[in-house]
Amino acid sequence: MPTIEISCVEVWREISNYLDNEISVELRERMEAHFKACAHCTAILDGTRNVVELVGDGKVFQIPDGFSKRLYKKIHKLL
Repeated sequence: MPTIEISCVEVWREISNYLDNEISVELRERMEAHFKACAHCTAILDGTRNVVELVGDGKVFQIPDGFSKRLYKKIHKLL
């Protein structure tokens, strides 16, 4: 059975669930096929995975002033 394509926006909505293995087998297959073809979403997956690892290790670090605002603006532009 061919894999049904999935949009970047759908991938972004489910990336956290993908990393937590909380999606259906069918959705995982669709997302993995998408990652093979989409460098942008693969980069987002890698970045999200890195953030989860950084936050999960329990270390606290200071972020630069204004970082949250800049990050929010960049994310908002993507959506």
